[in-house]
Amino acid sequence: MSKPIIFLQREFRTEFIEKIQALAPDYLIKTALSKDEVDHVAISVGWKKELNDALLASTQLKWVQSISAGVDYLPLEQFSERDVLLSNGSGIHALSISEHIIGTLLSYYRGLNQAVKYQEKKEWVADFTHYDQLAGKNLLVVGTGHIGQQLSKSIRSLGVNVYGINTTGHSAEGFIETYSIKNLTKIVSDMDIVIGILPGTADTYHIFNSDVFDQMKSSAVFVNVGRGNTVHTKELTTALKKQQIAFAALDVFEEEPLPKDSPLWELDNLLITPHISGLTVDFQNKFMKIFLINLKSYLEKNELAVNQVNLKNGY
Repeated sequence: MSKPIIFLQREFRTEFIEKIQALAPDYLIKTALSKDEVDHVAISVGWKKELNDALLASTQLKWVQSISAGVDYLPLEQFSERDVLLSNGSGIHALSISEHIIGTLLSYYRGLNQAVKYQEKKEWVADFTHYDQLAGKNLLVVGTGHIGQQLSKSIRSLGVNVYGINTTGHSAEGFIETYSIKNLTKIVSDMDIVIGILPGTADTYHIFNSDVFDQMKSSAVFVNVGRGNTVHTKELTTALKKQQIAFAALDVFEEEPLPKDSPLWELDNLLITPHISGLTVDFQNKFMKIFLINLKSYLEKNELAVNQVNLKNGY
């Protein structure tokens, strides 16, 4: 009988492969599979769409460790039907995404976005049309998990007043006050900045829509680094065109790559970044801290120690 396989769907340094093998000597570690080997995959680190059907047909698959924090692209229903455990990479990208958000906000409020445009045209323009400060602003974080809490910790040092929204309104560290997501449209009217850090689920689909944008200040800023489908793109486009809100920055989109004919490219009050906010220095080390803890727990107790995903909720 062949040994069960731990399938690494991306390259990891030798030091980490050795640590995996030391914890799981009865498993084979593979970074590529033959057709005959697919059915012996017990643990998949990452998930490739082209192997979706083959891995789901395997009788041995017991656990998938997602490399990303978001798992909406995975076949959650099939995992649930087959009792496949799922864990994610939540927390790995918290600092990177927080710095991305802060950089985006400072670039807008300090006029750096305009300065870049003038530099490209070799124009010396000191009279910017927009000039403001980040300190003193009221910021609403919609999604108070690892990333939201790191953002709050980092941005409060710049004098920002940070509020939070989550599913139930339960308290979270670092927020002046937290509210239930059902109160989103009521709360945004008091906020200068709204940050979306939500997973993609049935409950969050298009949650940022005209009902929300209509209630925001005309001077408000909207940033989304969660999932692209949490934003109703057409309604955000309309809000930006009509200047119902002053500025938006999107790092995630309903369709990626963003099509060349998307009207978003034409908006002067929108910053587009190509899903890069999560790029993380020393990613492998941070990821392996999660995976190795879970691997040890799985082998000893057949359960996961951290970051287990509720397959019904999708996070």
